[in-house]
Order: sequence, then structure tokens, then C-alpha cells
Amino acid sequence: MNFESIGFPVQRLIGTQTLCVSIMKNLRETHYYSKLRNSIQKEDENGESYLKMHNTPKVLIITGTPGVGKTVVSELLASKIDAKLVSIGELVKKEKLYTEIDEKRQTIVADLKKVSNRIRKIILCSTKALIIEGHYAVDVVPKKDVSKVFVLRRDPKELRETLRNRGYGNGKIHENLVAEILDVCLYDAIKKCGINKVCEINVTGKTVEEVTEEILKIMQEKKRCRIRIVDWLGKLYIEEKIDEFLKDF
Repeated sequence: MNFESIGFPVQRLIGTQTLCVSIMKNLRETHYYSKLRNSIQKEDENGESYLKMHNTPKVLIITGTPGVGKTVVSELLASKIDAKLVSIGELVKKEKLYTEIDEKRQTIVADLKKVSNRIRKIILCSTKALIIEGHYAVDVVPKKDVSKVFVLRRDPKELRETLRNRGYGNGKIHENLVAEILDVCLYDAIKKCGINKVCEINVTGKTVEEVTEEILKIMQEKKRCRIRIVDWLGKLYIEEKIDEFLKDF
């Protein structure tokens, strides 16, 4: 994965301490919240106004690194709130909204323009609330239509086992672990949808029911929507396991 291409000024560094300090400084101070907050807040308010004026169904996004449990959580949540569920991955495969199949990376390369156009039509035609799930959902759903984005997070050690159990190859496992450790899905959600719409949910060690209940409490304003609730990079550094997960990065 080329993180520079998605906005991460990350260099190939040698040495555990240098790697940890440099990445944390760049990701958590430069790209995160201070540069986004002021410009995003005004846009969020405009988005909320649009929803109220046009009576557009609320769109909830469930996103996160592959392996965090997006699909099963979305299915249960949709059944509880009587929402229509759209799985980006299934939609792309079913309607062949992709440019190629990357055999080496074991993945389908989605045509984001086609996916985005299809999602817009689904939102326009829907008379129900929508849950749209996928690790790149924030790239294809119009910001003005998004009510909340829930970013699911899973401890890298637990995530590694999940991906192994799925039969992922070593390269794909490593790519997804790096993305989870470096908060890629969280960063993208904040950048695309605004900091005020994004909530993080730590799913580590929790059942699907527990995660779904936590999301419902946030939606009902019984629990505060929060971000920066996990710091996998710092945790791995303290545990002296950074080299184990990022040695080839």
C-alpha cells in the first residue's frame, strides 16, 4: 500500500523508536483534526440543513479495515432500526462495478465513479434509512447525505487472527494491519465526512450484539460519539511489538 498516495507523508524508516515517533507526529499532529475542524464544521452544518430541507433518508456508514466486523454489525443494526443495508463489496461484485481483478493482492479494484453514481441513485430512490458498509464507503457516498459514520476498530493482534482465519495471504494481511495501525479508515472518514459526523467503536473482544448496542446508544444520544479512543501504534510501541507488525513497512 502506498500511503503517500492517500495523503500520508510516511517515509520508510529504520529503527523502532524513530518509526514510532515520526509516524505518530505526522499522523496525529499534522494531518489530523487541527487542519480539518474549522473548514469541516461549517460544511457539516450545511449538510444537516440539506437533509432537513429535502427530507432525504438518513444514511449511516459503517466502515473500518477488512476484518473488523462491518458486515455482521451492519446486518444486525439494519434489522433493529428497519433500515436498508447496502454492502459496497457485494454491490461492486454483483453489478460488476470494477476496473480489474488484482490477483496478486487478492482484491477487486472498484470503479469509484461508477460505484458513486450507483450509490447516489440508491439514496435518491430509497424511502427508508440506509446503512452503507464498506472500507471505502466514505469515498462513494455524498457527504451531504451522511448522518453518521461509525469506524470500527480492532486490536491488530486480534485482527491478524481474523484475517488468517479468512485465508488471506501474508501480503494482504500485512497491508490491512498497517492500515489499521495507522488509522487509515478513521483519517479518511474525517477527511471526507467531517469530524463532527465520525464516531469510533472499539470492537476488540466484543460480540456483534455488544457492538450494535453501543452504536444504538450513540444514535439515541445515550452515549457520546468519540474519536481517538484507540492508539494501536502507541500500544504496540509500549509492548515492544512494532517491529513484529511493521518490520516490512
